[in-house]
Amino acid sequence: VLWDARVILLMYSTRQHLCKGTPRLLVGAILLFVCHVASAADELETLGEALFLDANLSLNRNQSCSTCHDPNVAFSDGRDGDLGGAVSLGDDGLSLGDRNAPTLTYASLIPTFQRSEDGNYVGGFFRDGRAATLIDQLAEPFTNPLEMALPDIGTVVARVQETPSHVSSLENIYGDGVFDNQEGAFQAISESIAAFEQTARFGPFDSKYDRYLKGEYALTKEEELGRVFFFSQLTNCHRCHLLETKEFTAGETFTNHRYHNIGIPTNTVVREHNGLPSTYTDTGLLQNPTVDDPVVAGQFRVPSLRNVAVT
Repeated sequence: VLWDARVILLMYSTRQHLCKGTPRLLVGAILLFVCHVASAADELETLGEALFLDANLSLNRNQSCSTCHDPNVAFSDGRDGDLGGAVSLGDDGLSLGDRNAPTLTYASLIPTFQRSEDGNYVGGFFRDGRAATLIDQLAEPFTNPLEMALPDIGTVVARVQETPSHVSSLENIYGDGVFDNQEGAFQAISESIAAFEQTARFGPFDSKYDRYLKGEYALTKEEELGRVFFFSQLTNCHRCHLLETKEFTAGETFTNHRYHNIGIPTNTVVREHNGLPSTYTDTGLLQNPTVDDPVVAGQFRVPSLRNVAVT
């Protein structure tokens, strides 16, 4: 478990206040432990970033996680492509996905896929929530034939082992036996990337709106009008794109993580390119293997509006 060093220091400072006679040896041991934990966390995140950017982890060694989740456009796919950027181009330079690649910003705040007390589905990853958690989500792109296209997780692990720095980092963090079995090694790889995706780079909360809430920025007249409209009962944008129930809440993700069918028309150009008949319907949430209620057909998870201007 990677403890937050600040919590440990707080625990110690409290103890020091109550018992000023704490032995210096214990103080040194605690500080060494804190430094070790912080170093391990930093190494895990650094490794995760290196794996995230590694194009060697695709079949033709030309596509990384960052290809479809570019840091320069809020970790979404900024490529225009032949179809105007509606969907992402795969490792083979020909295959196209059937859904738009979601941004990874603030993805670590998405709750585990579940059914809420009111019976509605909440959270999960991909547009249909078929991956319950962030780590679960990481398993699919590597072996999806339309994406990075590696044949299996064993090949993913083997590709990782081709880079000495990846190997040494994984062994430093997880021990020399990390590669003893494929499943354990792949889990360690996934955890590393997930650690990177939970860093502040993916959830900085530094927009104009965030600074406005802190009193560091004054909205323009147009921006203030937009804010009023967004929270208005006449437009109801906030009914789906607001996690908290009240205005002016710091850390707002601008999505309730629930599923709705809003009747978006089919992108016929994408369908035609992928060889699907005009009668094909993406049933969204119903394609989640844990869901079998036909009522939810056509529902998709509400996307966050953060960074929507660039995604």
